Amino acid sequence: MTPEQRLLDNLLDMREAASEAIGFISGSTLETFERDILTQRAVAMTFVLIAAAASRILDRSPDVASEQPGIAWSKIKGLRNVVVHKYETLDWRLVWDTVQNDLPVLIAQIDQLRHPNAQGE
Repeated sequence: MTPEQRLLDNLLDMREAASEAIGFISGSTLETFERDILTQRAVAMTFVLIAAAASRILDRSPDVASEQPGIAWSKIKGLRNVVVHKYETLDWRLVWDTVQNDLPVLIAQIDQLRHPNAQGE
């Protein structure tokens, strides 16, 4: 597999996990989410997957990450440690806000990276 294909695969992994997180809470309310341990755990796992793919990109394609300062690569990578090592203290309101507000932006940024000429076509 070429480095470019690996990068595209990792970006796709990030995009799919972000999309799944959005889908998991779709049609729900914050109040319902705060009481729904199954959905909380599913969303937390998507954060781990997003962070793992971001970590691979930082390790294997640091130039791509540095060329995309609008994506908080290091913060995303660090998210895995928060979810894994501080799961009991996660602020579910912050998780909810991240899924609602930040993940759609991340998906758009990933789409732009994966298909840089899409808007110009």
